[in-house]
Amino acid sequence: MAFTSVLRRTVNSLYPLAIRLTRVQRSHHSAIFTALNHTFHSRQSNLNRFYPNTLHFSTAVDSRKSASDESLLRVIESEIQCAEESDEYDQVEETPSGFPFEIEDTPGLQTITLTREYDGELIKVNVHMLDLVTGEGEADDGNDDEDDTEKPSRSSIPLVVSVSKSGGPSLEFSCTAYPDEITIDGLSVRNPDSEDELAYEGPDFSDLDENLQKAFHKYLEIRGIKPSTTNYLHEYMINKDSREYLRWLKNLKKFVEE
Repeated sequence: MAFTSVLRRTVNSLYPLAIRLTRVQRSHHSAIFTALNHTFHSRQSNLNRFYPNTLHFSTAVDSRKSASDESLLRVIESEIQCAEESDEYDQVEETPSGFPFEIEDTPGLQTITLTREYDGELIKVNVHMLDLVTGEGEADDGNDDEDDTEKPSRSSIPLVVSVSKSGGPSLEFSCTAYPDEITIDGLSVRNPDSEDELAYEGPDFSDLDENLQKAFHKYLEIRGIKPSTTNYLHEYMINKDSREYLRWLKNLKKFVEE
């Protein structure tokens, strides 16, 4: 009984001490939290001072981009005006009488397609953009003995001529059309049921017997591949190139404006 009384007095004397210690701990933690919170806001303030709002930077970039785009638009618009005033723009020569082909010209493509039927055959010609040669800037080798007319600078048009018959194979000619002259660069037989890339396509056309070469030139001439046809195509493709260039410029302008 005496022991219990002593223990109770000891506990009662220690209780106020425990309460004070608890309050000290809580005050200590509160002080630490307050210090940390002050440090965080202080550092945030410093960051804001040394690193301004990124919105200002973004606005500056947008401003420079807008100025650059406006400058590009002015150059494109000037080029469009020059293209519209050029002599070649939209001035296709009138189709000559007796021109044997129908012309399929799709805007935006760099080729046109000619078609015709001849004695049960379908003749199709893919005409590519003109390879224009102006002769400007050619080097002078100083050889006066060489006749310049032997190596004229001539513009040319690549042609792929296909002659096919119903249900059968076709002949495909790779040609180059110069003013007043057509050369055959290659000849192959195409089977519509076969797409074998390793199929034999025949020898080089220039290796064929000369009489055979002349016979094939006559073969194409009868079917409408002749200088009177290709000379008109030269003018047509020059004008098409001008039209496609102008269309390309307008597409550029539209993209930059959007």
